[in-house]
Amino acid sequence: MREFYFNLEDNLFDLRRQLLFGVYRPSRYAFFYVCDPKLRPIHKATVKDRVVFQAVFRILYHIFDRNFIYDSYACRFDKGTHLGIERLRKFVNKSSQNNSRPVFVLKCDIKKFFYSIDHQILLDLISRKINDQQLLNLIKIIIDSFHISPGKGLPLGNVTSQLFANIYLNELDQFVKHVLKEKYYIRYCDDFVIVGTDYQHLKNLVTIIDNFLQERLKLILHPNKIEIRKLSQGIDFLGYVTLPHHRVLRTKTKRRIFKRINNKNRISYLGMLKHCSGQLLAWLFEKNT
Repeated sequence: MREFYFNLEDNLFDLRRQLLFGVYRPSRYAFFYVCDPKLRPIHKATVKDRVVFQAVFRILYHIFDRNFIYDSYACRFDKGTHLGIERLRKFVNKSSQNNSRPVFVLKCDIKKFFYSIDHQILLDLISRKINDQQLLNLIKIIIDSFHISPGKGLPLGNVTSQLFANIYLNELDQFVKHVLKEKYYIRYCDDFVIVGTDYQHLKNLVTIIDNFLQERLKLILHPNKIEIRKLSQGIDFLGYVTLPHHRVLRTKTKRRIFKRINNKNRISYLGMLKHCSGQLLAWLFEKNT
């Protein structure tokens, strides 16, 4: 890292030369774990490679993002968890006719999503919209720079991985919205929810969606993370629990906040608290800072 910055101009020109002549190859990733809040393996690219990945991201993002569904909220400009959870509130209000009838929410998670992404399928999806062969070659080099098993997996931590994940799961989004015609569908990375009033219909969707994932994307739903809950039971999604008349923080999140809180990091939790019924707690934080 220091070496790259020490002769920044020379290194950037050398990197440009490598890209122009097609000889660029990513370096090995640095591996470590982060607690977020569960333990996650991260593969960090070098500074030189992150420059390339960011450039590729900037080229591809606007080409693909315009074709994503509105209700995909992860790693997109002007989206995020707070908008996603607010959208869920609107969906349950519409589906329940403002809490005048029962409503259910199907919640699913894709098993080992990033490590299960098939390189060839991903490249085929990208090549639908990218005709420049030199750019496609570079994208293939980036995709193939990491694998868990031959032709499988993307590293957590790359800016390109976040975009590639959305390109990959856009296939699922389009299937759910335009083939299954589910109006109240929200996805955040590999977690998604579908809101409806018919329990059996939502239950039937599980098999249909799982079959689609296996046949089209070589993915599977996590069998232990499929649930259909009544809204009155609380819908745990994106760090909050949505209930008929209010929203609260997930219990584990609250415990983590109280365990870690001190004067230095107090402000960092205000944004989260202001989006749920922890507003009184947020007020207390503000009064004591």
